[in-house]
Amino acid sequence: MKQKEVKELSIDELNEKLNSFTNELSEMKMTHAISPIENPLQIKNMRRTIARINTEITKRISQE
Repeated sequence: MKQKEVKELSIDELNEKLNSFTNELSEMKMTHAISPIENPLQIKNMRRTIARINTEITKRISQE
């Protein structure tokens, strides 16, 4: 998910995406620990997406 896409979402949608991506990341890490996943860069990309969402949420909260 790109920064442009993140900016277009509402706060509720951002929180919802954050929860789903966090759960997905933990599942990916568990799967990767047991048997290597096909593309380990997915974990890196997921972490970055979560960071983008967290940054946007913090930015919007501080503007209020």
